Amino acid sequence: MRELVYFVGVSIDGRIAGPGGEYDFYPQGDERQAAAYSGWVNERYPEFLPTAFRSAVGLADAPNRHVDTVLMGLGAYRPALDAGITSPYAHLRQYVVSSTLGASPDPAVTVVDGDPLALVRELKKEEGEKDIWLCGGGRLAGALLPEIDRMVVKSYPVVAGAGIPAFDGEFDPTAFVVTERKSFGNGVTITWYARR
Repeated sequence: MRELVYFVGVSIDGRIAGPGGEYDFYPQGDERQAAAYSGWVNERYPEFLPTAFRSAVGLADAPNRHVDTVLMGLGAYRPALDAGITSPYAHLRQYVVSSTLGASPDPAVTVVDGDPLALVRELKKEEGEKDIWLCGGGRLAGALLPEIDRMVVKSYPVVAGAGIPAFDGEFDPTAFVVTERKSFGNGVTITWYARR
């Protein structure tokens, strides 16, 4: 069965973005460290790069290794829309969960204004070997916590102080186990979790 994977970057205090959706405060290290880190991540997870950036790093034709579908809340989709990009992950099947967006601005993007849990449960039943990527944001992650099977958490050595939490939902302690961890010279640690 297909799984739901939350692939996300977080600050020390658990923020995925600042109060205005900022994410440029995550430290990348010096040029060499940033290149080593981003090169490793991009090679291992090419499908998590927006389509417009894939060719710039030599991954335009890279196959999707882990997922074939992406789920985004409106907050995660909005930066692309604001930049005039209506299909940010054209190499994936795209869903935006929003009760306020209205009609989709692009035929390649499906807007879902209903229950995201029902959507994920239907997607998980589909045939296929590739999983479903939960791109964000925090409210959507909070709503989908019962269906998150695995997480890949990129932890950055910075405190945001305020902003969008990685999970914004009801109190629902949910146990996960660490399956792998990797540290980089720029201070970023990636931890892989599986639902206990």
